[in-house]
Amino acid sequence: MKQQHLFEPDPPEWELVDRDDIWCAQLVFNRPLDTPFDYIVPEEFRPRLKPGMRVRVPFGRGDHLITGYCVGLGKPTSPHTARLKRVAALIDQHPLLTPAMLDLTRWIADRYLCGWGQVLEAVVPAGVKNRAGTRNQVVVRINPEAWPANPPPELTDKQTAVLQALSAAGRPLDLGQLARLARCGTAPITALRRRGILLAETERTEVDQSGDAPVERQADLDLNVEQQRVLHEIVQALRARICVPFLVHGVTGSGKTEVYIRAIREVVSYGRQAIVLVPEISLTPQTIRRFRSRFDSVAVLHSHQTDAERHRHWLQIAAGRVQVVVGARSAIFAPTPHLGLIVIDEEHEHSFKQDTVPRYHAREVALERARRESVPLLLGSATPTLEAWQRAQTGEFRLLTLQRRVAGLPMPPVLVVDTREDPVIRGGASIGRALKNAMQQALADQGQIILFLNLRGFSPVLWCPACGQSIKCPNCDVSVTWHREQNVARCHSCDFESPPPRSCPACQREGVRYLGTGTQRLEAEVKAKFPGVACVRMDSDSMRRPGSHDTALEAFRKGETRILLGTQMISKGLDFPNVTLVGVIDADTLLHQPDLRAGERTFQLIAQVAGRTGRSARGGRVLVQTSSPAEPPIVFASRHDYLGFVRRELAQRQQMLYPPFETLVRVIVRGPDDAVTAAAIHELATLLRTQIESRKLGARLLGPAPAPVARLNTLFRYHLQLASADLELLKQLWRTHGATFKLPPHVEIAVDVDPINLR
Repeated sequence: MKQQHLFEPDPPEWELVDRDDIWCAQLVFNRPLDTPFDYIVPEEFRPRLKPGMRVRVPFGRGDHLITGYCVGLGKPTSPHTARLKRVAALIDQHPLLTPAMLDLTRWIADRYLCGWGQVLEAVVPAGVKNRAGTRNQVVVRINPEAWPANPPPELTDKQTAVLQALSAAGRPLDLGQLARLARCGTAPITALRRRGILLAETERTEVDQSGDAPVERQADLDLNVEQQRVLHEIVQALRARICVPFLVHGVTGSGKTEVYIRAIREVVSYGRQAIVLVPEISLTPQTIRRFRSRFDSVAVLHSHQTDAERHRHWLQIAAGRVQVVVGARSAIFAPTPHLGLIVIDEEHEHSFKQDTVPRYHAREVALERARRESVPLLLGSATPTLEAWQRAQTGEFRLLTLQRRVAGLPMPPVLVVDTREDPVIRGGASIGRALKNAMQQALADQGQIILFLNLRGFSPVLWCPACGQSIKCPNCDVSVTWHREQNVARCHSCDFESPPPRSCPACQREGVRYLGTGTQRLEAEVKAKFPGVACVRMDSDSMRRPGSHDTALEAFRKGETRILLGTQMISKGLDFPNVTLVGVIDADTLLHQPDLRAGERTFQLIAQVAGRTGRSARGGRVLVQTSSPAEPPIVFASRHDYLGFVRRELAQRQQMLYPPFETLVRVIVRGPDDAVTAAAIHELATLLRTQIESRKLGARLLGPAPAPVARLNTLFRYHLQLASADLELLKQLWRTHGATFKLPPHVEIAVDVDPINLR
């Protein structure tokens, strides 16, 4: 990577030095910059500064200090050294990242067209950077030049006891610890410090050393023939210590998790560690307990932890005291010193793609890390992404299949209900006749019910019949949702809230109508139609308190709750044998959105939520309510026919030159002035299109056009997409021409490689 050097025109800011005496740190910053900067390392910092540590340095004009990450040390990389700035202070005592992780983050910056420093800022958790859960503490150690090398005369018995206690400990001790071990007060310690025999220093120590609550150990489950076959192939790769990416395609309830656990047990037997990534919504206490009941030391990393908890787990992982790391997307950066296996469960889940800088996909980062550390990668799903499936067809991934449920249980039958023919739903209800009858039967048979609806709130649309306009957020081009519990109209994009409008903001006429069904309305309808039946709602509104997920799911597991309803958080990762009915309230929620993956997402959601039933000898069934019963994703999902769906969808994607057959790079330009923003993206598009056509590059430019959400957080948004079968070509095109494009004041640009969210 080419080096960039920082210069100032004002001579007093700089120190003139001889090149042969210069020792420089290469620093990167949390800014969209491609190249490191050289800074002189003062003599007093040279023994302590190492790559992976943070420093404070002047940046730009003046004396303003900012934080930089040291990514290298050595002689200056440019002959122009007379005006290099100096490192002002060290922040860390030890590197936050290993050399291997620094190299991986540099790869991420290159792959996803962002700054190396931006990646580093995102990779290290805030709790680790702030050393949360620790405090400054004075410790003392023996001065080796004073004792025992030059034993001083006339030591008291208590002073001798202090020195003996420190020698036996073999490490620095705080005053309280040392006084207890030496059975004395602090006076002998103070006297030894004054005589130079003991040296005092300040270090950070953990405040809370408490661990996690113990979990009852569980025995291994018996594997069927399919599971044994799949495990055998994985174990062969583990024993060979080579990188083999496996795509484990197993129907819901086929026992994929047990295969993961057995593979992890093999890894642990070698004294190595495993990383298991699960979607954030699947990172339930049930999932965590499943691993803690099978392994001695499990660390958890996810966004709902406190900074202190995350820091404690991070330190345990780095020290090699953890066998299994379970976490959401960012756990792929866990500092495992002895990594032996990476698992990504529910590989199809879109939350594995980060939607802020750095916009990485955990699957691609995991694959690169597995290659670098020569470990196998397991990607598991009942409904793999088309990208992963196509790579398995071309041989890049090795396909392993689990076609049957454990214990020979059948897949549940799926009934598609055309809501256009249901007078109850046409009358405004959410639960149609067929679903209501099925719920009554399931409850009478002492079964449990899961109802899935992917819209939260009470009414997702506020509509004015006078002018025909929906009520939109003043900051965004998005309809507000009425939340009856708080009686607010809320934007789910920017969290704007206001009292529900009495009149239309556009035409000032009264009579605004509340249309559509969200989970709050569904909950009210369930309670009205099934009075006295315990029901719980799980969505991001109702599950905000710490421990609320665990409480709700535990009540459902015990049978105290009979009906569980909610959004995507109930669609996967749950295993309740007594669930005999699953109802999908509105299967069209995602189907008609302007998104190339709308059909794929619809199929995945229906297939996943349908898999929550029929997991015991009691059996189960699924009812899917839809106004589009003939749409292929719904038809294929009702048949549990992933192969049929994927063949059809891949043929369409190939015809349209969409992923996985071409790579997309989405460019969003946003700004407070609509005309200025539009002019900027059209100028950028003209520049890029000219380069593509004049140089006959194998790439296409799609757009520019207003983004599907044309205004978000008060900013107008336009986008274009670059498409090519060659990602390197797109990266070079952007770095050469797009990244150097000069934007008007107050206009921002965002680049998303392999975009998932196209709103």
